[in-house]
Amino acid sequence: MSIRAVFLVATVLFAGLPALAQAPNTLTQKEAAGGWRLLWDGKTPAGWRSSKDVSFPTVGWELKDGLLNVTDTSGEEGSSAVDIITTDAFTNFELSVDFRITTGANSGIKYFVDPAANGGKNATIGFEYQILDDAVHPDAKKGKDGDRTQASLYDMIAPAKGKPERPIGAWNTARIVVRGAHGEHWLNGVKVVEYERFTPQFRQLVADSKYHVYPGFGEARSGHILLQDHGFPVSFRNIKIRELPATPSK
Repeated sequence: MSIRAVFLVATVLFAGLPALAQAPNTLTQKEAAGGWRLLWDGKTPAGWRSSKDVSFPTVGWELKDGLLNVTDTSGEEGSSAVDIITTDAFTNFELSVDFRITTGANSGIKYFVDPAANGGKNATIGFEYQILDDAVHPDAKKGKDGDRTQASLYDMIAPAKGKPERPIGAWNTARIVVRGAHGEHWLNGVKVVEYERFTPQFRQLVADSKYHVYPGFGEARSGHILLQDHGFPVSFRNIKIRELPATPSK
C-alpha cells in the first residue's frame, strides 16, 4: 500500500472518532483570544483568599486532582466554614464555573461581594447564584416561588421552569453575565434568570428579601466573586472569567 493510501485510510478512521475533550482548568485558543482568563489554575490557591482574612483558609477547602473541593462539615455554616473570594474585584464580566454537588448539598457563587460588609459572623453577603440539591435540601422549599432553588438569584428571583439540571454527581455549568445594570444567570447553556438593577422593581425585590436589613444592598457597581463553604461536599473546576465593556459593541 502506498504512503498516500495509508494516509487516506487513517484520515477516514480518525474522522469517525470524537474530538478529544478539553483538559480541565485550561483555555482554548478561541477563549484566550476572546479575553477569557482562568480564575483558578487548577493547582494552587493563587488569586483566592478567605473572605475573612488575606490568606487562603487552612480548613474547609481541598485542592486535589484539578478540583477545588468544599470539604464535609455536616452542613455547618459556622466558624469552621470559610468562604473564599477572588483577590480581584470585577464590574462588568462573564463568569463560567463547573460545579458538582452531592446529595443534600448547599453552596453558591456570590458576586458584588464586599468583604468589609460582612453579614454577620457566619456570612459574607452579595448576589448569589444558588447551588442546591432542590430535591433534598430544605432551603428549596423556603423563600417564595422557588427563589431559593438552584440557579436562582437567591431569595429574589426564581429560575425559569424546566431548567436543564444534571443529576447528582454530574457536572453542571453555571454562567453569570453582568453588564451595567443588566444581569443574567445561565445553567448548562440555558438562560434561567434575567434582571435589571437600579430600577424601582428590582429595589422592591431587595426590600422583600432577606437582604433588606443591609443598607445599600444591590447598589454596588463592582465587587469580588465568592465560592461558598456551607459545609457540604461540593466540587468546582474550570473557573474562568472575561471582563466586558459597560455596553455591548454594535
